[in-house]
Amino acid sequence: MEEQQSNIHNHYEAGSNCQVFNGNVSGCVFAMPGSTVNQYASQVGKEGDDTKAQGLPTANSHECDEERFHFVHPEIDDDEAWRIHDALKRLVAHQKVPEICVYLKELKQKGKVMLPSISAIMYNELVRLGMPTGEGYSEKHFSNSYTK
Repeated sequence: MEEQQSNIHNHYEAGSNCQVFNGNVSGCVFAMPGSTVNQYASQVGKEGDDTKAQGLPTANSHECDEERFHFVHPEIDDDEAWRIHDALKRLVAHQKVPEICVYLKELKQKGKVMLPSISAIMYNELVRLGMPTGEGYSEKHFSNSYTK
């Protein structure tokens, strides 16, 4: 399978809030001002090639601007951290507050997360991940379950 290289130059003027990239930009590109980024795009091959080989997004890819769960333990590698993030997103979307708190405590015991002592900080983070804020999901109710 052939790879095609495209060069992207990041032009940034000091004091400016704007960065201009020349070249074909596809997917997520993060670069420091003044840097050059080399992207390699795979050519779409024969039928039956998997999506990874074609350079297409997979089901487990994350949004470019999606911020990972903030309280992953620093010794956890990136792949595991994203698995924790995804599990927590599913959890807060489908479970009640007491179950969410129990799971967070289990993750803490396993050394996968570090929980803040202030419940409001964790509440805001879980809301950011998709936890509802309606009936049964108030900050006061969360605080009561979180501190038990």
